[in-house]
Amino acid sequence: MSDNALRIGIDVGGTNTDAVVLDAADRVVAKAKRPTTSDVTGGLLAALGAVLAELDRSGTPRDVSRVMLGTTHATNAVLERRGLGRVAVLRLGAPATTSVPPLSDWPASLRAAVSAGEAVLPGGHYVDGREIGPLDRDAVRRFLDGVEADAVAVTGVFSPATAEHERAVAELVAGEYGLPVSVSHEIGSLGLLERENATVLNAALYGVAGSVTGALAGALAEHGLTATPYLAQNDGTLMTTEHAARLPVSTIGSGPANSLRGAAFLSGVPDAVVADVGGTSTDLGVLTGGFPRESAAAVEIGGVLTNFRMPDILAIALGGGTVVREHAVGPDSVGYRITEEALVFGGSTVTMTDAAVAAGRVPPGGEDWRDRLGDRSEGFRDTLERAVAAADAMLADAVDRMALGRADRPLVAVGGGAFLLPPRVPGVSGVVRPRHAEVANAVGAAIALASGRVDTILPAGESRSKAIERVKEEAAARAVAAGADSAQVEIVDLLEVPLSYLSEPAVRVHVKAAGPLAR
Repeated sequence: MSDNALRIGIDVGGTNTDAVVLDAADRVVAKAKRPTTSDVTGGLLAALGAVLAELDRSGTPRDVSRVMLGTTHATNAVLERRGLGRVAVLRLGAPATTSVPPLSDWPASLRAAVSAGEAVLPGGHYVDGREIGPLDRDAVRRFLDGVEADAVAVTGVFSPATAEHERAVAELVAGEYGLPVSVSHEIGSLGLLERENATVLNAALYGVAGSVTGALAGALAEHGLTATPYLAQNDGTLMTTEHAARLPVSTIGSGPANSLRGAAFLSGVPDAVVADVGGTSTDLGVLTGGFPRESAAAVEIGGVLTNFRMPDILAIALGGGTVVREHAVGPDSVGYRITEEALVFGGSTVTMTDAAVAAGRVPPGGEDWRDRLGDRSEGFRDTLERAVAAADAMLADAVDRMALGRADRPLVAVGGGAFLLPPRVPGVSGVVRPRHAEVANAVGAAIALASGRVDTILPAGESRSKAIERVKEEAAARAVAAGADSAQVEIVDLLEVPLSYLSEPAVRVHVKAAGPLAR
């Protein structure tokens, strides 16, 4: 890779698709914002083409080595029940887990779209590694012979601690049926039902992942780029397209993580509350050491509970396109139609952008927007003032909920609608507005590291330290598989939780490794 090589970050949001080009010194040399299209891919192509055109105009050589994409393809597929594969759902845990069958808590529409059949068969392990029952390979074959599926999802009881049975079934399915297999010990942490749900969603998204990586490769080829593509994960790190093809569910929730990482990079503030203001909503998160604070609660995706470690995000219905009425603000928004419908753009819908501009809050380059509002009645001006006051109160309440009583951290305002926020916000030490804040999410994708994580149970006692070293090595290996440079991978998170209620002393260990992309 050339020392002067460029990197392109692209993030697909609900309203806009943003793209940036960073040089080898991490400087933004081009940026673009284009409306997100209903098929997602169209907006991606438009944003990529726009930043490349800006490079051409500036005379910068197109020496692009990497393209990083944060996309809503997987999220949209689950929410809309569209493009999902049919999955044979196989749980290894009989007779211990038969009282709650697989997918019992799924919405009927999603279950109908995804499930090709479900079975609970002998297998799985106790928390201490003992078998619940021996694996019955013939029962696995009988089940698979009776279903028509595009993929298989295999979940064993306590497989994050002992994955022997899951691996054996995966080998059987791949060798005898030729189907892709999603195994739960690679996807979720402890918690059988949530981990099973995530594993099934992952298997259902294999086709979506193929279309995303194919569209990205096609876009690069169309523009004559030989850059290596990567996809953003939900923890603010990256993975190769090959890794994404195997673990597509990891791309869900990548947008907020990108915004938080971009906010940390652009502001230089590692510990802060971040408000990412878009056209439809404002996402608030917290930075700790430059990385998103993770949620301790189960994450719901399309009505299904999973146990992903996702960023702790609070979304409020406040954005640049939020519709303003005489005595109400939102929650509906004109979204990507804001440039057609807002008053400052010649439209006829009163939005929060209009209210903010009337209050003297305008984005860079929008100094003449206030003139576009023209002379209005006193009642109309009162409506806009009430809207701004209501929006400021919504923001202050959200900040209070996310800051958890700590008022010593600043608020970093990013996103295309960041100008909506007031100069002072209760509960934070100040408001930071970094340069290029409107494309922070795409910057976050461009500067992200690659990572791997392991969540397992280990015995306590003298063998604990050696076992933890093995887990660290496994996490580092997963980071390398995701695209990290093996020589620069570091352990960035290590958490031990004693499990004192077991017959034998044990600890739950969570390890995360991360490092810069391999050249």
